[in-house]
Order: sequence, then structure tokens, then C-alpha cells
Amino acid sequence: MSLTKTTAIDQITVTENGINLYREATRIMEDGNELSKTFHRSSLTPGQDLTGISANVAAICNVAWTEEVIAAYQAQVAARQP
Repeated sequence: MSLTKTTAIDQITVTENGINLYREATRIMEDGNELSKTFHRSSLTPGQDLTGISANVAAICNVAWTEEVIAAYQAQVAARQP
């Protein structure tokens, strides 16, 4: 009987305004059979610091977050401020 725990980013989505949504799946396996699976969801906003973020998530952010996307997101946030 061998138990293993693995984690992997299994879903990445970029929304219309550039927000990056990603999901990390944690699986507990016993002899190749999945015993349990849990998910942790996170989000990143355009221009956010990517230090410590998974390489595949950061790569997608770097492609999606053009200067125009970051500026538009910041303008959108500023417009909501009173």
C-alpha cells in the first residue's frame, strides 16, 4: 500500500478584463487509485506581482497582460473608486 499526494494546476482561465483564474487540484492516490481530490481556486489581477506563482500560470499572465490590458484594468478599478 503506497500513498502519494500530488498537486497540479489543472485549469487556467483568463477573463475578458484580464483577470487570471486558476485551480490547483490536490490528489491522494493509493496504488494508482484516486482516493480523494480537492481543489483550491485563486485569481490574479492584471499587473499583479507574479513572485511565487506557478511557472505555467505566470507564463499565461505574461502573454495575456499586455500594457493595454493592464491600463484598461487599472482604469476600470479607478472608475469604481468614489
